[in-house]
Amino acid sequence: MSSCCTPDGSCSTGTTQTATVEGTTTVYAVSGMTCGHCKATLTKVIGELDGVLAVEVDVAAGRVTVTTAGAPDDARIAEVVDEAGYELTGRAA
Repeated sequence: MSSCCTPDGSCSTGTTQTATVEGTTTVYAVSGMTCGHCKATLTKVIGELDGVLAVEVDVAAGRVTVTTAGAPDDARIAEVVDEAGYELTGRAA
């Protein structure tokens, strides 16, 4: 498994998202995130789930915003977040 982090500690996923995505948007509270690598990891693992249209990770706020085509599968999202080494503590208000 290769790392997205550069030797200076910065992170780059090599992609930018500029399109507006419509769907169901849900904000989750996630603990354990500390850097750009955390952001890239969660963006990747959540983004690979069926029905996920977009993922936005705010490391500083401890929030992950997920846009899905239909109702989000909270249990599945929590499972992949946990498998990645973080903890989804619930939906954010």
